[in-house]
Amino acid sequence: MTVAQLSQLLPFLESIGVRPKKSLSQNFLIDPNIVRKTLELADIQPGDRVLEIGPGPGALTAALLAEGASVTAIEKDSVFAKELERLQNGKLTVIEADILSFDWTLLEKGPWKVIGNLPYSITTPILERICEGSFVSFTFMVQKELADRLIAKPGSKQCGSISVFVQSHGEIKGFFPVSRTCFYPSPSVDSTVLSLNFYSEKDPKEFFTLVRTAFQQRRKMITSSLKKLTSQEHIKKALELAKASITARPETLSLQQWRALFKEIQKTKALPLYPR
Repeated sequence: MTVAQLSQLLPFLESIGVRPKKSLSQNFLIDPNIVRKTLELADIQPGDRVLEIGPGPGALTAALLAEGASVTAIEKDSVFAKELERLQNGKLTVIEADILSFDWTLLEKGPWKVIGNLPYSITTPILERICEGSFVSFTFMVQKELADRLIAKPGSKQCGSISVFVQSHGEIKGFFPVSRTCFYPSPSVDSTVLSLNFYSEKDPKEFFTLVRTAFQQRRKMITSSLKKLTSQEHIKKALELAKASITARPETLSLQQWRALFKEIQKTKALPLYPR
């Protein structure tokens, strides 16, 4: 049974005696057009290895399999994990697990694309885990407010440490809005489907520690928010070398300027947090 429409989903849920769980942020997609657009944005091709997060009833899973992808579905809900087996065509692996604690080494060697409708309550931790893994791309449905932060440009109010974190890991290749009416039950917010292609190289973890430290006091100038790490004189010099104003606040720096700032601050022995 497919579940891409409300007329299909409701009988399915009734047949297995399940109601959506608020504790797991279960809001199920009931618009086939959104499923189609998501697969197009993710550029799913026959033979692709796809890691699907939180497949639920399986609307997206069925579409991925129909495109010829090999799907490994990570589902925390034991009932839905069991019911996904109805879609088995020889290219589906269902794993009942929490994505936040799932061991990536259990996956066969890639390349892998990641896709999913992320639970709003744990979206950021999932994004961080995926970015730390070894994947080709991700295509996620997230809360619109968070998507606005992920794609935010320097100088905007939405720009924050999560913006720098995600954009440093890859190139955002596209996104589109999704109305709350496309789900059952309907959430209280709208969503956005966002896709990113990962870069082959990653910034060191110390780089993100620097960015987060600065954004913890985003209303203050960087010379002030980073003063516990090194001297203001050194921070001012680093800002100048990064071609940024010495009065700059965190949200005004571009990714390139953050990298230049980090490179310069690494040089000081007064900063043991950042090994040379």
